Amino acid sequence: MLLGYNTNGFAHHRLEDALHILADLGYQSVAITLDYHALNPYDDRLPAQLASAKKTMHQRGLRCVIETGARFLLDPLHKHQPTLVSATADERERRLDFLRRSVDIARELQADAVSFWSGTVRDGAPDAVWMERLVDGCVRLSDYAAAAGVRLAFEPEPGMAIDTMDRFAALNARLARPNFGLTIDIGHLHCMGEVPIAGHLRRWQSVLWNIHIEDMVKGIHDHRMFGEGEIDFGPVFAALKEIGYAGGVHVELSRHSHDAVETARRSLAFLRARL
Repeated sequence: MLLGYNTNGFAHHRLEDALHILADLGYQSVAITLDYHALNPYDDRLPAQLASAKKTMHQRGLRCVIETGARFLLDPLHKHQPTLVSATADERERRLDFLRRSVDIARELQADAVSFWSGTVRDGAPDAVWMERLVDGCVRLSDYAAAAGVRLAFEPEPGMAIDTMDRFAALNARLARPNFGLTIDIGHLHCMGEVPIAGHLRRWQSVLWNIHIEDMVKGIHDHRMFGEGEIDFGPVFAALKEIGYAGGVHVELSRHSHDAVETARRSLAFLRARL
């Protein structure tokens, strides 16, 4: 496995600087959250930025995944909106366009996957309705990504339409596409009471293409520094070794950007000690 870090935890750094810092610390992979300051898909300067990031990652030996969880990139007033489960077709198309652009960036960077989630249901649509919206968007995105040779890694997220592994299983059964896989966030499983965590890692090992990691307490979706939550990471890493997981294990501490370098340093020391 490759220890990595999510650039949403370096929100006050230039992407190029973050890449060099993480490589200098000893990280092997980076989860790049596309945002205003990090490979914005709508920025006219994107081709040059992509070329620079690609060169840097090649020189520094960094692998990557593309993350699509920017808070206000598509709507400056409403967090994480619009989504694939939004009420109107126009809103869902805006999210799908962004995800397709994310696939294009992933192809250029030879990323391991594009990670994304369902979004929240805000119009009170019943389960059958929002699931059809989501399946339609995922099918279309999967087809686009397959043509580009890019894998998709869907993340169950507390508070969103798909928030548990059971709900992911229902969605995955509807997709049945070889390039549609999974992002598991270790903290999310603990938050939702989906334990033991190792069991989920074993069950989904064949489509597990991306991992987020942080500490957390049950019932509270708050990404915490390691040692400040309740998770026993020993069995988690034992299971990852057992299944031969070879992808990135990316620290996700977006609220720690004010102390990004020291947080990244401490996180790496914590994780290395448990490998």
